[in-house]
Amino acid sequence: MKRLFLIIISFLFVYQIFAQTNNVIFYTENGERFTVIMNGIRQNPHPETNVKVTGLNAKNYKVKILFEDQNLGLLEKPVFFPNMGDEYTFAVIKNKKGEYKLAYRGDVPVPQVAGNIPQQTTVVYSTTPATTTTYTETTTTTVHGTNPPNDQGVNMSMNFNDRNGHQGVNYNMNVDQGNVNMNNNAHTTTTYTTTTSTTTGNVPPPPPAQAYILPGYNGKIGCPEPMSPNDFESAKQSISSKSFEDSKLTIAKQIINSNCMLTTQVKQIMILFTFEATRLDFAKYAYTRTFDQNNYFKVNDAFTFESSIDELNQYINGIQ
Repeated sequence: MKRLFLIIISFLFVYQIFAQTNNVIFYTENGERFTVIMNGIRQNPHPETNVKVTGLNAKNYKVKILFEDQNLGLLEKPVFFPNMGDEYTFAVIKNKKGEYKLAYRGDVPVPQVAGNIPQQTTVVYSTTPATTTTYTETTTTTVHGTNPPNDQGVNMSMNFNDRNGHQGVNYNMNVDQGNVNMNNNAHTTTTYTTTTSTTTGNVPPPPPAQAYILPGYNGKIGCPEPMSPNDFESAKQSISSKSFEDSKLTIAKQIINSNCMLTTQVKQIMILFTFEATRLDFAKYAYTRTFDQNNYFKVNDAFTFESSIDELNQYINGIQ
């Protein structure tokens, strides 16, 4: 009994630690890359499509979503966390007016959060502005020299004698304006200047990735490059670790929001779901984020009912 009591106390202690702070996830549904600014401080160093910020100990934050593509504008919105110890998820979506907004997608207790999601950037909340250091190299060349060697001196003589040539006075004055040899030696000095500046704006985008080629496929392409086999297996494990169907679907959508998949990968995730309706929901959601869209008929094998196949086909035809 004493041992059980200690276990309960330890569990409550650990839970209390988790309950002290919140996490928040921001992701874009259409793959726009962005930087999260909370209370005026940039959180992720480079633009991403899915960002998790941990260690939030307040209930209110002023959030700015700064898009990598400056033509998309700037999204500003205060965020409120009713409970402490939860992980909140917000989607960055575009409304009917073409304006971006934050859409609340749910929250779960931090102890129940699944493992890391591939392509999700996780950062600890920072209150210190990010800084960048640059080095400036300055080279100075100094030439030592004198007057040319052919400079001539001035010699002046003045003689004063009385009329009879007696008691004369003789004045001699020599002025030498140059008798110094030329020194052609040069001295070079290199100075390094360190400059530290606070970064508050966009970071230059990374170089574009090399185009992916699927052997034997020449059809319509829905996204740039599908997930690697290792990342995909990690994603499947994250989805399978959840017990509830709704939680599995939420994680699956988060993963594909930040990634591109092959039709075969979409099908494998569909099979992880128990219910036909969930499989259909995910199949609709994943279509626009699938690389080989002309192969999408292959996901039909994951359905049990013909009606699901018909509904998916109508959905695809409606958005093409």
